[in-house]
Amino acid sequence: MNVPSVQGALDKAGSAVKLLWKPGAPFAKVPVVPAEFAGWQEEQRAWEEDVALYDLSHHMFDTVIEGPGAKQLLSHISANNYEKFAVGQAKQLIAVSPEGFLIQDAIMLRLAEDRFHVIGIGTIQNLAAYHAKAGNYDVTITSDPSSDYRGGADPVLFRYQVQGPKAGGLLERLFGDKLDGIKFFHFREIELDGRKFFALRHGMAGQAGFEFFGPWEHGAFLKEKLLEAGQVDGIQQVGGEAYYTVGVDSGWHATPVAAVYTAPELQGFREATSVYSYEGMGALQGTFYSPDIRDYYRTPYELGYGRSIAFNHDFVGREALEKMKDDIRRTKVTLVWNADDVKRVFGTDLIAAHSYTKDRVEIDGALVGVSEYATYMGPAGTVHSLAIVDVAHAEPGTEVTVLWGQHPGPDAGPDYQPDFQSIRAVVQPAPYYDYARTTYRAD
Repeated sequence: MNVPSVQGALDKAGSAVKLLWKPGAPFAKVPVVPAEFAGWQEEQRAWEEDVALYDLSHHMFDTVIEGPGAKQLLSHISANNYEKFAVGQAKQLIAVSPEGFLIQDAIMLRLAEDRFHVIGIGTIQNLAAYHAKAGNYDVTITSDPSSDYRGGADPVLFRYQVQGPKAGGLLERLFGDKLDGIKFFHFREIELDGRKFFALRHGMAGQAGFEFFGPWEHGAFLKEKLLEAGQVDGIQQVGGEAYYTVGVDSGWHATPVAAVYTAPELQGFREATSVYSYEGMGALQGTFYSPDIRDYYRTPYELGYGRSIAFNHDFVGREALEKMKDDIRRTKVTLVWNADDVKRVFGTDLIAAHSYTKDRVEIDGALVGVSEYATYMGPAGTVHSLAIVDVAHAEPGTEVTVLWGQHPGPDAGPDYQPDFQSIRAVVQPAPYYDYARTTYRAD
């Protein structure tokens, strides 16, 4: 049976925006992991005040790229510096389109000289597989998809994160000095009661802690040990509802629109990629509407990823990025929404604020940015969102208005008059957490 491709779906829909615009599409759900354990607001509080345990084993793709051509392939499709990339180190992989817009970021680990491990939501893996075949690279690619696509089978690997101000004490009690000396975004194999797995200094919340990953058969053992060791600290398991809020205050833009729909050079990729993928099934909605998909693309510089870009090698999109780096017109910020306005719009249905909607950010009725990832933060008592705004309006303390609602998109008639709700907000830095901005990456 022939699986329809992204290109075929684009041709049928007439444009990328027509393909992706889905008003009212539900918020993403983490497969397998319960939505809540102690309640999503209590779980948010845990990673800010105590310690939290995240189970990340089910919602991401794990891909191993190995062979003599592995470094060459990854260097071709990403902007990262491979000359300063040691075994035992991690990087935030940055892949861009020929036009210089972000396709996706992912976590990349160097397991050996010619063996790399990429963790993300799937697009990077699809891109690597396409270029490996198109460029005849001498590599082997093995991918374990998320549990949404695994047909009920167990993952190959478990992946847990322990995060929060009390994480250090918990981990020291459990592991002693086994984690000593692991720098930020570095990892090494450790052992506990005869089970071997890896410890990576990294976490989604932008708080102190580690990620642990290894063979699935050791996962239940380690989770039990972590929960036992964390009882004295009030450890909380984090459910799917709270997990999808974690990126906002740590400043990570979880789901940028993959910039794969417009470059002629990527037509082969679109033809090779199933429509039943992130690229084909993503959803655009909210109060910001444009018929041009490029208005939803983001550059690595706008998202604060410039530190990961190296021009010491040729890669897809290099020429475009070189032109962009000195002309950055928008930047990422946190918007703190007015609590009274949040109550007026959402009432007690605070989960309704959790969204990846693209919403207009205005000053005096003029568009100055787009809010792209919003969530109610229980400890703060209001909604925070990540937004891309014009540099001229990015100063902390700037007052803006977020428009909330649903634009009908391509179906809007010529006489359509928006009826959106206005929510006052104040610009603050991204990441919002001071720890995430100043200490999280320190060695």
